[in-house]
Amino acid sequence: MSLFRSSLLVGIGAIASRVLGFVRDILFAQVLGAGPVADAFLAAFRLPNLVRRVVSEGGLNPALVPVLGRLEPVESARVAGDVIVVFALALLGITGLVELGAGFIALALAPGLGADDEVLALVALYTRLAFPVVVCVTLASIGAALLNIHRRYAAATLAPLAVNGGLIVALVALDTDFSLPPDRKAALLAMSSSLAGLAQLVWVAAALLRGDGPIVRFRRPVWSPALKGLLLAGFPALVASGAVQIFILVGTQIASFWPSGVSWLYYADRVMQLPLGLMAALGASVLLPELAAWHRAGRHDAIVAAQNRALELALLMALPASTALLILAEPMAVVLFQRGAFDAADAHGTALVLMGLSLGLPFATMGKVLSQTLFAQGALRSTLITALAGIAVTAGASLLLGAFFDMGGIALGISLGCLAHAGATILILRRSRLWSLDRAFAGRLIRIALATGLMGATLLAALRLAPFPSVMALAALCLGGLAIYALAAWLFGAVTRQDLSLMTKKS
Repeated sequence: MSLFRSSLLVGIGAIASRVLGFVRDILFAQVLGAGPVADAFLAAFRLPNLVRRVVSEGGLNPALVPVLGRLEPVESARVAGDVIVVFALALLGITGLVELGAGFIALALAPGLGADDEVLALVALYTRLAFPVVVCVTLASIGAALLNIHRRYAAATLAPLAVNGGLIVALVALDTDFSLPPDRKAALLAMSSSLAGLAQLVWVAAALLRGDGPIVRFRRPVWSPALKGLLLAGFPALVASGAVQIFILVGTQIASFWPSGVSWLYYADRVMQLPLGLMAALGASVLLPELAAWHRAGRHDAIVAAQNRALELALLMALPASTALLILAEPMAVVLFQRGAFDAADAHGTALVLMGLSLGLPFATMGKVLSQTLFAQGALRSTLITALAGIAVTAGASLLLGAFFDMGGIALGISLGCLAHAGATILILRRSRLWSLDRAFAGRLIRIALATGLMGATLLAALRLAPFPSVMALAALCLGGLAIYALAAWLFGAVTRQDLSLMTKKS
C-alpha cells in the first residue's frame, strides 16, 4: 500500500473519530453544562480519556513497532502474545488500586474541588465507574499496533470509533430523560464509557483472529529480552506520546481552582484536538513504521528528508487551523456549546481558553512529528526528557500566567509547554544530526505562512459582516476560509502537483 493510501485511510479514521468525539462533547455540554457536576465528571473522565486518546493514537507504537519489527513472524507473534497477557494482568491490578484509592486520585486530578466534599465524592465515584475503560482501550491499542506492523490499517483505525459512538448513544438517551438529576446522568455516562471500551477491544480482537499469517500466539509468558525491553519502554512511550495530553492534565489540575475552569478547558481542548489528533494518528500509525524501517537500514538521509516533508504536511494543516481557531474562538464556542445547561458566560470562558490553546497548536504538531524519529530509534529516554521539560514549563507558566490572566493565562501556559517540548526535541535531534532545516522546508514554510495570512485577513473581514454567528454562518466562515486557504496555498506554491506524485510512490 502506498504511503498516500495508508495516510488517507488513517486520516479518514482519525477525522471520523474526532468528529464523533466532537459530537460527544457538544452533547456533554448540552446534558451536563459547566457546573459542579460537569466539573466532577470531566475531572474524573480526564484520566481515562487521556489514556484512551494516547493509546488510540498509537501511544504504545513507539515501544512495540521497533522491537517487534525486527523479529521473525513466528517469534514476533509469540512475543506479542506475551505482551498482551502481561499488560492485561498489570492493568487489572492497576484498576483494582484505582477502585480502592479513587478518593485520593480524585483529589490529585482536581485539587481545587477538594473544598467541596460532595463534588469530590462525585469525582471519586465517576473515576471508579469510568476507569475500567483503560484496560480495554490499552489492550485494544496493543492489538492495533500489531495490525499496523502488518500494514492492516482498517480495523486498527476504525475500532476507536466504538467508544465515542457508544457514548453518543448514551447521551442521546439521557438527554430525552428529564427525570434523572445531573449527577445520576453523569454516573450512567461513566459506566457507558467502560462498556464502549469493551466493544472496542472485541472489535480489535476479532481483527487479530482474521488473516493468513499468525499475528498473536498466546502461551505462558516467557521473560525474553524482547519482552523485557517492551515492558521497560512502555511507560516512557506512553508519557512521550501523550506529552500534549499530559500538559492539558497539568493545566486541568490548576484550572480546578477556578469556577467552571475544568469544564471550559475540557471543551476548548476538544476543539483544538480536531487537527492535532489527525497528525498524531498519522505519525504513530504511518510515519513511525517508515522511519523505523529506514533506521534499521541506516538511511539517515532518508530519515531527515522524511521528517522535513512530514513537517511540511503537518504545518500545512496546523498553521491555518491555529489561525482559524484564534479568530473564530468566540463564534465556535457560542454555536457549538451554548445550549441547554451551557450558558453565555460558559461560552465566553471557553472561547478565551481556546484562543490561548490555539497559539500552541503548531508547536504541539511539530513535537508530535519530530518525536517519531526518536521513537523509531528506540530513544525513549530522550523523548521522556522532552516531555518532562514541557510538563515543567506548563506547570510554572500556567501558575504564573493564571494569577494574572485567569483561565486564559492557564491556556497560554499550556501552549508554552508545547513550545518547550518541541524546542527540546529539536535540540536533541540536532545534536544527534538527525534533523536539519533544509532550504525546501524553509521555502515551503514561508509560502504556508503567506497563505495562512491571507485566509486570516479574510476571516477577520467576514466576521465584521456577521458578528452574531449562527450555525450556517459559522459553517460558511469555516468552509469559506478553507477554500481561500486552499486557493492561496496553490497560488503561493505551498502545494504543488509534485506533492501528490511523491506521496503516491510506494513506501
